[in-house]
Amino acid sequence: MNFAYTYRLVSGAIRLVVMTVLVSEVALSPAKLAAQSPTGAPQTPAPMNHRGKDAVTPILLEELVQEVERSNPEIAASVHAWKAVTNVPKQASALPETELTVQQFSVGSPRLFAGYSNSDFAYIGIGASQDLPYPGKRRLRSEVAQHDADSVRAQSDGVRRQAIETLKLEYFQLAYLQQTLPVLERNDQLLSQMEQSVESRYRVGQGSQQEVLKAQLQHTKILQEIAMHHQDEEQLQAQLKEVLNRDQNSPDIVAAPLSPTVLKYSDTDLLQRVREQNPDVQSRSEMVHSEESQIQLAHKEFRPDFNVGYTYEHNADQFRDYYMASFGIRLPNRSRQSAALAEAIENKERAKLELQGEVQRVQSEVEQQYVVVRRSEDQLKIYTEGLIPQSEAAFQSGLAAYQSNRQDFETLLSSFQDVLNSNLEYQRELAEHESALARLERLTGVTLP
Repeated sequence: MNFAYTYRLVSGAIRLVVMTVLVSEVALSPAKLAAQSPTGAPQTPAPMNHRGKDAVTPILLEELVQEVERSNPEIAASVHAWKAVTNVPKQASALPETELTVQQFSVGSPRLFAGYSNSDFAYIGIGASQDLPYPGKRRLRSEVAQHDADSVRAQSDGVRRQAIETLKLEYFQLAYLQQTLPVLERNDQLLSQMEQSVESRYRVGQGSQQEVLKAQLQHTKILQEIAMHHQDEEQLQAQLKEVLNRDQNSPDIVAAPLSPTVLKYSDTDLLQRVREQNPDVQSRSEMVHSEESQIQLAHKEFRPDFNVGYTYEHNADQFRDYYMASFGIRLPNRSRQSAALAEAIENKERAKLELQGEVQRVQSEVEQQYVVVRRSEDQLKIYTEGLIPQSEAAFQSGLAAYQSNRQDFETLLSSFQDVLNSNLEYQRELAEHESALARLERLTGVTLP
């Protein structure tokens, strides 16, 4: 048996083992990959469930956003918290509880009703008293509570936006993984072309065994990358189901193919929307208003409160009844109220500085994400119009040159890696672009298509 025939047997056995691993462990479809798009980015074929189930229809992101708004427990809990505090202003503006009293006055003995029939001092009385805060206090207390409720409402909106952002970031990462699997498959086919060329050269004595081994090593690396993609996808599936409040045994989610979203807002427009629509900024702004009302209330607390009462006292039939009205004034402790006023003033200054710091923080984050979006737009254009088609053209040219013994294997392998990396980096950049837009939506309240 000559060496060339032995090599063909060994090479065929290795390829059989590799294909067995590819089918059984990674569960890739043996169907042909979709045709390459004019931009050089591969089109995504019908996705397969990573647990070996039939292909499923991709779920649009808009549908999942609606689902997370309906089903996410954190959003629901924050809504209940907001609805709870909306009842506080009514409590704060209500009058204090009315006090009812029943009296029995005895004469000559501690026994009940002693002297009731023979003394006009013994009586049975019933009365009511009511505390009356100084005019304006109830309104200001209601204003403080209303601003606090508005702050909680803004926080609830922030929880909703945070859940949606988390959903979108995980969805885009899932889409990246599911769209790069066809890229890896396609480049695995290109590698098969390389292996065929290497084998042909080796059979005629023009190549070396080292070139064959390097081609097989690169093939194994692609298989490893595919396996890692499936592992990352399973973890993302668990995270997405948690956000959506789905059972972990429910069917897996298949993301729709990503396409670049155009940002039509300038950075100035986005920065302006921070003060108007960012929930964290709105929450802190309401806290400033609350502290301002608290200062006004602290001034009012220097004014006295009042108490009015009325009692009806019934004697025996031979005696006349008594009627008693009362009016009281509750004088405030000025030392305590002065301290309360000073506290309210300091709290207002603190709230204003926290609001200023929050605005600066959010605007800085908006500017950073805006830069990421604009840079990604340029990068995506470079990939689709330059790097991807150029790297594939260079590889095809190098493969032809290698087959005609005009180029070495190292250069050909480098060209192949350029093709693989440019396609993977394009998909990664696309996911980063969409993720940055999702962060801008949360920070500014804009809605992008």
